[in-house]
Amino acid sequence: MTDTDVLRYTAFSSDPDGGNPAGVVLDASGLDDAAMLEIAAGLGYSETAFLTGPPEGLGGQEGRSFAVRYFSPKAEVPFCGHATIATAVALAERIGPGDLLLATRAGTVPVSVTAEDGRLRATLTSVEPHTEEIGAADLAEALAALDWPRADLDPAFPPRIAYAGARHLVLGAATRARLADLDYDFARLEALMRRLDLTTVQLVHRAGPAEFHVRDPFPVGGVVEDPATGAAAAAFGAYARELGLVPDEAELTLHQGADMGRPGVLTVALHAGDPRVRVGGTAVRMA
Repeated sequence: MTDTDVLRYTAFSSDPDGGNPAGVVLDASGLDDAAMLEIAAGLGYSETAFLTGPPEGLGGQEGRSFAVRYFSPKAEVPFCGHATIATAVALAERIGPGDLLLATRAGTVPVSVTAEDGRLRATLTSVEPHTEEIGAADLAEALAALDWPRADLDPAFPPRIAYAGARHLVLGAATRARLADLDYDFARLEALMRRLDLTTVQLVHRAGPAEFHVRDPFPVGGVVEDPATGAAAAAFGAYARELGLVPDEAELTLHQGADMGRPGVLTVALHAGDPRVRVGGTAVRMA
């Protein structure tokens, strides 16, 4: 396959006006780091994915295994969920649905693509996740940057840093109104996130036993907010299971992007006995 064009897809929506736009370059073999960053910055999307041939020993089916790198407008990131979903659908449109294997900077990520009701749906399986505490001073700085009083936090969601390929600070909002009112200090939050090596801040409000509304400030990527964040969804799934907020075997629905006018839906599947998290959704090419 040789496709050096920069494709534009939106992930976690079947509507080109919904979800999270991503750039996809299916053959980046002729691009160096500077060129990839320039393309990502020119697009201005949260991330752009760049594919090359698989590294030796990756495995997977011939012609369905790749190395992938992700760049935001500002820098390379180790893993990006929505660009992975977009890439998988773009590939499936060319080589058919089925299993893919991706070598990312965070580790090996299997992806399956199925055709459902005339639409392609991709599901990624994360690297093994974990969570860690956040220090009191760092939490206070995050809340100050967000301009969130501590009383606006949901006590059922202890603040944690969660990882499933990238690091995200998870904060629970006590009300949907608190989540909807997002107006933060971009530079202040960016500085804290760089110091803690965070990719986004995952802000969450629980709407039901397995239903959540989420938002993800992304100043380190050069954008105010990410419309639909697959890596954060994977991290949140691990967080929710580890803290006993959901069962070990569960399917969660995350709604994201509505407050930005780009609604999307992310499905998070947890399987008992498997620490990894599966994140699925549709994707569609944008005009």
